[in-house]
Amino acid sequence: MASQSYSDLNKLADFYYSQGQYAKAEPLYRQALQLMQELLGDRHPDLATSFNNLALLYSSQGRYEEAEPLFRQALQLMQKLRHPNVAKSFGNLAGLYESQGRYEQAEPLYQKALQLMREFLGDRHPDVATSFNNLAGLYRAQGRYEEAEPLYRQALQLWQELLGELHPDVATSFNNLAELYRTQGRYAEAEPLFQKALQLRQELLGERHPSVATSFNNLAELYRTQGRYAEAEPLFQKALQLWQELLGERHPNVATSLNNLAALYSSQGRYEEAEPLYRQALQLLQELFGEQHPNVAGSFNNLAELYRAQGRYEEAEPLYRQALQLLQELFGEQHPNVASSFNNLALLYQAQGRYDEAKPLFQRSLEICETTLGTTHPTTIAVRNNLQSMRGSSSPSLRPWQWVIAIVLLPIWFLITLLVWLGQRIQQWIRGRK
Repeated sequence: MASQSYSDLNKLADFYYSQGQYAKAEPLYRQALQLMQELLGDRHPDLATSFNNLALLYSSQGRYEEAEPLFRQALQLMQKLRHPNVAKSFGNLAGLYESQGRYEQAEPLYQKALQLMREFLGDRHPDVATSFNNLAGLYRAQGRYEEAEPLYRQALQLWQELLGELHPDVATSFNNLAELYRTQGRYAEAEPLFQKALQLRQELLGERHPSVATSFNNLAELYRTQGRYAEAEPLFQKALQLWQELLGERHPNVATSLNNLAALYSSQGRYEEAEPLYRQALQLLQELFGEQHPNVAGSFNNLAELYRAQGRYEEAEPLYRQALQLLQELFGEQHPNVASSFNNLALLYQAQGRYDEAKPLFQRSLEICETTLGTTHPTTIAVRNNLQSMRGSSSPSLRPWQWVIAIVLLPIWFLITLLVWLGQRIQQWIRGRK
């Protein structure tokens, strides 16, 4: 009976978690954890599962400091028990580090998870494909595309061989490889893979499934990136409608969809349509996650970007600053998102001609990018180009008092110098005449 209660608590918590109702999921996961400790003590594999479930909830909410010790407890317990799921525990902790931009700490854990999966399960198992996929995702985030692609391809091939062509994991693999190509600007290669993923999900899951909405969204984002706005808009709208119907109005995916549709309108200069969607997304994220979440910071940034594009600089600046402060509090100084935030604030100052304030922000952004992403990552290159462009545009910049000198005093000085020179020449000419 007690074990049934534990199972029921977990199932209900999982349901609320999938619906984005985190406040309802948390006390149920906590009850399940407490019940498991009372029933089985501190040395049972299911206890590690409970630690993991609660940690995943916290991680989804951006509560990384609360999630990490739980992931570590799960990992330590699995190691003590020499349980095969120790590989998944390494992967879960690696995923947390990746979310925080702690890539150097994440990589050896993903590699350890892959190694253990192969030792426990052999080379031909779906979980090994998952490990290939996870490590590839880390490399993609770091801009290590040449290392990511063969891993994505290995994962795809393995899933196809083990599960057949008609499986949701194969659709996910098509989608991930397409995301890699889109990130690289290899749009012609990305599009058929996104379309395959969408078609496969429709066949396997039906038209009304959250994964189908995800595929609509991803294909739309590809079209938006290419400037194919007329093709992107109906897909974004379909994704939004599906998520609203399937997950309800108050779900993180709905906020994401509102944000993406707003970005499309902003790209087209349809600012009046974009602003209320950005505001809806921000409000929804604040209600779901509270103020301390990376997605809230992203939403502040997006609204600020809209205002900057419209020349509404006074409204944009406090939002950029809020986004930067929040990201620093959540991730620390050495994170790619913090670098992007420095870059965006610098772009605002550059647009206002505040070059002395923009330059150190561009430099700080570049330092973080080079440290966390490497010198050849597209984001690093973009920030470096912004800094160089700012140097070019700021070279003729003068402060007001310098303009006074340039416009008023310099001509007077030049005239006086000319008159002195002429006087000297006349005196020389007079002496010559004598």
